[in-house]
Amino acid sequence: MRTLILLALAGLGAQLVDGSLGMAYGVTSTTLLLAMGTNPAAASATVHLSEIGTTLMSGASHWRFGNVDWKVVVRIGVPGAIGSFLGATVLSNLSTEVAEPVMSLILFGLGVYVMSRFTFKGLPKGQLGKPLRKRFLAPLGLVAGFLDATGGGGWGPVGTPALLASGRMEPRKVIGSIDTSEFLVAVAASLGFLVSLGSQGLKWTWVIAFLLGGVVAAPVAAWLVRLVPPRVLGSAVGGIIVVTNVRTLLKSDWIGASSALSTPVYVVLYVMWAAALAYSVRAHRRERALEARTESESAEGRQPLGV
Repeated sequence: MRTLILLALAGLGAQLVDGSLGMAYGVTSTTLLLAMGTNPAAASATVHLSEIGTTLMSGASHWRFGNVDWKVVVRIGVPGAIGSFLGATVLSNLSTEVAEPVMSLILFGLGVYVMSRFTFKGLPKGQLGKPLRKRFLAPLGLVAGFLDATGGGGWGPVGTPALLASGRMEPRKVIGSIDTSEFLVAVAASLGFLVSLGSQGLKWTWVIAFLLGGVVAAPVAAWLVRLVPPRVLGSAVGGIIVVTNVRTLLKSDWIGASSALSTPVYVVLYVMWAAALAYSVRAHRRERALEARTESESAEGRQPLGV
């Protein structure tokens, strides 16, 4: 029961982050399951099965708050479903000894990307209004879906920054559209795992625990998307993913690091993580101060003469 409660809380926290940031439910949840010793394919299958419910609720919540572009959902979601089914099939046919470090390496890379992206760049702001083309969305969805299934996460870390970097959509609509289209990816990946694995290694109580936590958090996250500073949240989540998966890699047969080697590595990682968080907080405060000053100057400029 204690494990189920912790998993439900983890699902709640992961969905709060995912629904606010447009990424990290899969990589955060899968990282936790791997740290608990779960088989990589079973871990990814567990997360994707729970995501069927959480993404459905998240998509409905984002739609209610006007955060969804349905054309983008279809154009990126359908290729994403194809890629995730293929990725689930590939991961299911890898041995555990090979799959665990491979998955941790993918998650580590995604964690570094998430942390560095939001620490140094924050949310990019470009010119809005130009349509996103199929020749951009289809390959993006295919690659992101494949990585999502093989790494236990990747749809958001790949898709969200790519759409934000295009500068053609509002950040809230990028996050809402990515979260909504992830429903198609979760269904396809789950089918791929069930076809390849059956129910082998799956713990349905864990699926339900993740699902309940995520469903509770989904509407809250859709509302918080306009309030939570994504820059700080991205740095925090990216750091958690990096540290946890480095731990898995150091203990794997690939490296087999001793405690004498592991300890200084952890110290360096924690220092870098703390520095990234501090930088993100300062950058966010500078941005807020600049916005406040700009608004104040604009208000003064609009005042009539003599006032």
